[in-house]
Amino acid sequence: MKNNRQRIVIALGGNAIKLPRQQGTHEEQRAGIRSASLCILEFIKNGFDVVITHGNGPQVGSLLMQQEAVASQLPPQPMDICNAMTQGQLGYMLQQALMNELKALNLNFNVVTMIAQVLVDRNDPAFANPAKPVGPFYDAAAKERLAAERGYLMSRVLPQGERPFRRLVPSPDPIRILEVKALKKVVDAGMIVIAAGGGGVPVILSEQGEFEGIEGVIDKDLSGEKLAEAVASDFFMILTDVPNVKIGFGSPEERPLGRLDVREARRYLQEGQFLAGSMAPKVLACIRFIEYGGDEAIITSPDKAWAALERNEGTHIVPGRGEP
Repeated sequence: MKNNRQRIVIALGGNAIKLPRQQGTHEEQRAGIRSASLCILEFIKNGFDVVITHGNGPQVGSLLMQQEAVASQLPPQPMDICNAMTQGQLGYMLQQALMNELKALNLNFNVVTMIAQVLVDRNDPAFANPAKPVGPFYDAAAKERLAAERGYLMSRVLPQGERPFRRLVPSPDPIRILEVKALKKVVDAGMIVIAAGGGGVPVILSEQGEFEGIEGVIDKDLSGEKLAEAVASDFFMILTDVPNVKIGFGSPEERPLGRLDVREARRYLQEGQFLAGSMAPKVLACIRFIEYGGDEAIITSPDKAWAALERNEGTHIVPGRGEP
């Protein structure tokens, strides 16, 4: 049974842990994670049940590059294994950072990381049209070799340069988190949970009725919304590199959005106001959370997180009039 504390799912962007200008050293990532932990700590100190998910794009990209560098000596692992590995890596770092911050404040909370599998439809249209670039950049010779040897779908993603090609993988829509019952029990018990990092490990139900990992990735924010559903969260917060969602982006009519209802958000999304692969899935995740029955969804930057919950910052998506 859920306690009477309010509950929030916080989705951290992968670049909150490794900034684009950084090399991705252990020390840099530890510093980024500590900063994120201090942000999350505000919610814990103020009495919230907190569930955390995170991106892993920079980390899984580095892992794929490391694998490619030693491919002649060790067999590369598939994408689902790489996703699970980086879930564990970042979960451990976040878990340890939070434990240290809580200990410094004499707050007694258990922090746990759960590796999550996320079910997708094996007939999802994304499998017929892989569009998510992952891993290292390749030259033309490597592109041809990997397409022939491993069956990789390769595409030019840079207009010029010696290495303009990357591998494309499917990004199917999440259906549900398989570990939903365990997640709910752990959160209801008052523990701080880190789960479904990098969108979770995408799995399908095979024709034989078995779960199988697939070569693909799930959008972290869409998966985070499924996590919010799974734990019956009151709030869903996406932390990204900007304090507000904007419409008219890059035009003279550009303006930040403050508070809007789910119907307005849906209309802006359908008008194409948000960039695909960037802000569009974040807004869609927030819309889905409200339509599922959540109280409020918020998009903002980490430094504005607590102020956004107090409704002084950020973009807030809420139910429309006459809706729950």
